[in-house]
Amino acid sequence: MGGTQIGPVLALADGPSISPLRQNKAVSTAAVGPWRLIAGKFFRQKVAVTAGTIILILYLVGLFAEFLAPALPDTARPQYTYAPPQGLSFFATKPDGGSQFNFHVKGYTIAIDKVALRRTFVVDDKKIVPVGFFVKGPAYRLWGLIPMNRHLIGPINPNDPMYLLGADRLGRDVFSRLIYGTRVSMSIGLVGVAVSLILGVVLGSISGFYGGWVDTLIQRVIEVVSAMPTIPLWLGLAAAIPLTWSPVTVYFVITLIVSLLGWTSLAREVRGRFLALRSEDFVTAARLDGSSEARLIFRHILPSLTSHILAVVTLAVPTMIVAETSLSFLGIGLKPPVVSWGVLLQDAQNIRTVATAPWLLIWPALAVVIAVLSFNFFGDGLRDAADPYDN
Repeated sequence: MGGTQIGPVLALADGPSISPLRQNKAVSTAAVGPWRLIAGKFFRQKVAVTAGTIILILYLVGLFAEFLAPALPDTARPQYTYAPPQGLSFFATKPDGGSQFNFHVKGYTIAIDKVALRRTFVVDDKKIVPVGFFVKGPAYRLWGLIPMNRHLIGPINPNDPMYLLGADRLGRDVFSRLIYGTRVSMSIGLVGVAVSLILGVVLGSISGFYGGWVDTLIQRVIEVVSAMPTIPLWLGLAAAIPLTWSPVTVYFVITLIVSLLGWTSLAREVRGRFLALRSEDFVTAARLDGSSEARLIFRHILPSLTSHILAVVTLAVPTMIVAETSLSFLGIGLKPPVVSWGVLLQDAQNIRTVATAPWLLIWPALAVVIAVLSFNFFGDGLRDAADPYDN
């Protein structure tokens, strides 16, 4: 050996140089788990991420509705019937003409409409209603359990009027009722989709896995349910609900009615996937290994459909929200004292009310549009990310 220096293997003088192996992107991508790939592809879609953020905010609003609402949803103040919306201001004008920080809303002045011969409210810039955060207000129970009287925002003096989105025909705060309605309208979508998910996945799995007369029977049931006229069926089922039932019972019955008509499309999609996967090699190998039929369905086939089912379910939630809103608007769904977006829209059923107080139509309808569009964009993002290997 002596003083001979042995160099790297890649730098041999008597042969061509060999470049080091580069990392194969395909190999590194395949080594990553499918859920991580789905998450990575989803978070690259800015519209879907924004929509998901809006959905999360809506559910947080519904979860903490009592704390976020300045007033109770059924608190009526007839002296402020159809009071217009008040804008929040951060600065007030001092007597010397300067300005100072003063978080407030403007008060009202009563004016007489000589043409319509009715009393109207006009926002008066000279009247100031101080507003604060975490103020004391009407007592409530958070989630029906924790007694509290603090509200995120509200007038310093609870007797002062504060209608950020206006008042309805009984002088109730539309902003507070909209927050409470978010809880009902957003949750009815989840409950309805949960029932539809169970029916659709179970019946679709059985239909696609066994085939034969079982598949034929389930498909005929799906066709019968899909052929039923939706609105007349809703009318008949809603009319059969006894008037003596409590609002909570009516809420769950309406949820059940909506969900019983919304599971057919998911069942068909799950059936088609099962028909395509039941003859795959991994299913055959699991069957030869002695796996039971239940294990084949729930351990081997269904997990491969999880991302697709999640995307389909996400797109089904806005359908449930629109169905509840439509039923309640027509007066055959939820009724007062339950507060939902559809119940709020009942106050905007005649043109005179809309002309007098357009905010009764604008804000609930805007909430429905935002929720439905957010779920659609979010579901589209999940559906695109459900196949992470498709570039």
